[in-house]
Amino acid sequence: MTSGERAGGSDPVTPRRRTVLEVLRTAGAPLGVNEVAERVGVHANTARFHLDSLVTRGAVERTLEASSGRGRPRAVYAPRRGMDRGGRREYRLLARMLLSRLASTGADAEAEAVEAGRAWGRHLVDPVPPFHTVTGREAVDRLVGLLADLGFEPVNPATPVHRVHPVHDESDEVPDVIRLRHCPFLELAEEYRQIVCPLHLGLMKGALEELDAPVAADRLEPFAEPDACHAHFVHARAA
Repeated sequence: MTSGERAGGSDPVTPRRRTVLEVLRTAGAPLGVNEVAERVGVHANTARFHLDSLVTRGAVERTLEASSGRGRPRAVYAPRRGMDRGGRREYRLLARMLLSRLASTGADAEAEAVEAGRAWGRHLVDPVPPFHTVTGREAVDRLVGLLADLGFEPVNPATPVHRVHPVHDESDEVPDVIRLRHCPFLELAEEYRQIVCPLHLGLMKGALEELDAPVAADRLEPFAEPDACHAHFVHARAA
């Protein structure tokens, strides 16, 4: 699985850069560095610095103006069309709105959350090569890698005390429990545990099913410890 790139970069849009961007938006035509500097009231080098930052963010486009003489073509700047991707985000509010709706649907909400997680688990897990049979140990390692990428900070014990029945031999034994030391949905899980935790369980189920693994995610024990949740696993035929 590869993590999606965040559009717009990490460089903040400062009040000065917002002023530069507004100057470009109201200009009606592309502007050069000196024109921007004059309208903003800053030195040309300062204007160029802010313009370059806005270009890096994808908020502004830089083009070369056709030269009428022998000199070098002049760089001019114009705002990129479309919504400003450097603005404020409210993804947590969006998540709360969707979760509250799902939670209000009644007794089927938990099962629906599991199925949604299962579909995404199948989508997110790295596929196995053709003709490759995944062992229990490999399946758990792949799942742990996925959970780590998602920010759950799983602890995959190298020598677990409790084990499910081995599928093939002792070298393929897998842990009963994996500790998850972080929840990337913590605040939402505290408010909508009946939806978020089944969603997470479904994600693990779907990933293991996609791998055709001999081990299955059986249940998720939220906040089993003050600083960790417990994911429980069983032999796939016992699930």
